[in-house]
Amino acid sequence: MNTDPKAHIVARESSHPFDTLTPDFILNSLEEHGVLSDGRLLALNSYENRVYQIGIEDGEPLIAKFYRPHRWSDEQIYEEHEFCIELAANDLPVVAPIVAANGESVLRCGEFRVALFPRRGGRTPDIDDLDNLLILGRLLGRIHLTGANRPFKHRPTINCANFGHDSVAIVGGRFIPVELSAAYDSIADHLLSKLDAIFATVGDIEHIRVHGDCHSGNILWRDEMPHFVDFDDSRMAPAIQDLWMLLSGDQERQRAQLSEILEGYGEFNDFHFKELQLVEALRTLRLLHYNAWLAERWDDPAFPRTFTWFNSPRYWEQHIVDLREQYAALDEPPLQVFSG
Repeated sequence: MNTDPKAHIVARESSHPFDTLTPDFILNSLEEHGVLSDGRLLALNSYENRVYQIGIEDGEPLIAKFYRPHRWSDEQIYEEHEFCIELAANDLPVVAPIVAANGESVLRCGEFRVALFPRRGGRTPDIDDLDNLLILGRLLGRIHLTGANRPFKHRPTINCANFGHDSVAIVGGRFIPVELSAAYDSIADHLLSKLDAIFATVGDIEHIRVHGDCHSGNILWRDEMPHFVDFDDSRMAPAIQDLWMLLSGDQERQRAQLSEILEGYGEFNDFHFKELQLVEALRTLRLLHYNAWLAERWDDPAFPRTFTWFNSPRYWEQHIVDLREQYAALDEPPLQVFSG
């Protein structure tokens, strides 16, 4: 535990690999791969990676994703691409990477791995509309049918170890203010023990290839159909991982939403209802992992500039309150869908 009472509010001043992504570097490096730009370059909203819309001479703009160095291995990136390409080949509405004539979907631009995607417009879906959730359920059922065909060999699995225990170690070891460390350690220990017990009680759950970060911001609604984008966080996980993130509101509302999702899902795929016992556990793991994600990215200058509320005593006080509320939520009965 860091004992410096001011250490948690000081961002490290250092250069970052993304600092080299100047417009000239981006356009020149892509041109070396035959991507002839008309000079238009638009940075899109992305923090984990850097994503740009590139204007193309005599063609439609392309999307270029520059992967964060050292996060994923080559094998893990190729698995992401192969999964998307497999889904698209099964007529599922996903935005898959462009495969070059040489069969490669990854370009090398200096120290960066880069993927190109067709540009797809769209709006964020209205997930308060139950009809939309029925459509999303159908598509997720089909996506998971493909996801269950074979496992990832190189991408990790969402579990208590990496999303829970590892996340707490990352945050507690550097970011928690000294005056809050005892409170944080206490609730974190209780949460991890309860999470371990929940997953042990549920027992064997099938893990399949899933989107992994299936919130509304990664779904574009166009032509009366959702299009799934950004499989960067795709991992092995229970099917419910892609479903619970579409739920919001109070328990009654979430039950109605889940009922519609599972009605559509069941038209194409079998859902194992014991996975419903994991909804709050997976929500807790995401809460822990999100803070570890911010902590690990704090040397990227974009993060202190954007997430100004993070890494302050007030934030960690509220985070401890949130963890206590989530601890209580883990004792609530699991969601049940409406019958009939």
